Amino acid sequence: MAGSALNALDNLVQAEPAWSGAWRHRLALKAASACMTLIGRSEDEAALRDVWLLRQPGDEPGPAGNVLAAWRRLASRLTPPGVEDLQAVAALLGVGWSDGFAELIDMARDEVRAGAPAPVVAARIAVTVMREDPKAEVLGWWLADCALSWRMGWRHAVPIMTTQIRAPLLRSGPEGRRARPDSDAFEQSVFIATALGAAEACRLAADIAAQAERLRAVVPKLRSRAAGEVIDRLVGDDAVSGMLTSKSLSRWASRRLFDRLVELGAVRELSGRPTFRIYGL
Repeated sequence: MAGSALNALDNLVQAEPAWSGAWRHRLALKAASACMTLIGRSEDEAALRDVWLLRQPGDEPGPAGNVLAAWRRLASRLTPPGVEDLQAVAALLGVGWSDGFAELIDMARDEVRAGAPAPVVAARIAVTVMREDPKAEVLGWWLADCALSWRMGWRHAVPIMTTQIRAPLLRSGPEGRRARPDSDAFEQSVFIATALGAAEACRLAADIAAQAERLRAVVPKLRSRAAGEVIDRLVGDDAVSGMLTSKSLSRWASRRLFDRLVELGAVRELSGRPTFRIYGL
């Protein structure tokens, strides 16, 4: 099941559609939301969007925003990471750095070259992280998704397994506990998470592709000179603040443009608020 789902996902990733940035960052948001329980927080996707998009220039995103930043970093970077990248991610995730973590990149490289199935490579990396530091599970999942994308040969990483941390199928045993990277059931849970995550990512891609097509279709109806810039942002990221401004776009013009895009069915207002709105595919 995991192999079939990864094959379908691979076809999509290799095609690199124009809206893939929005798709990967939407998956990064889902992964960050799933990780909130691992760090003892309760923010959902909507709250994480607010933390990220409603910051004032120079504001720190806070612990929850840092977790989202780590996953956005994964979704926007080329694989594989370097040691400095990994140090930065560990700091964002609130994980203390261990010298043993620096060896993980070489280990992942060896696993990728050995040709083991992608979920096996991912599981081994996560288990190694937990052996180094039992409190670093959130980093283990980040590296697992990174290693899976690396093994698949994807140019950009696509977070899929971590989005399924809370899935009931990942729970096992009489008490229904979630399989952790230090448990015997973890490798099987990684295969399940891969199958579920890849299938969900494909469904999300179909939804975003249809929305992106509607967005492109309404371009001739837009009079704003900044419409092209706004459209590029919408297809390149999970969401855009309704207060977006630029050299060619005032706050008032931005509001009118987004209202027009919603009226035409080209974008969605994601916050559900009358003010401080957020828009995306």
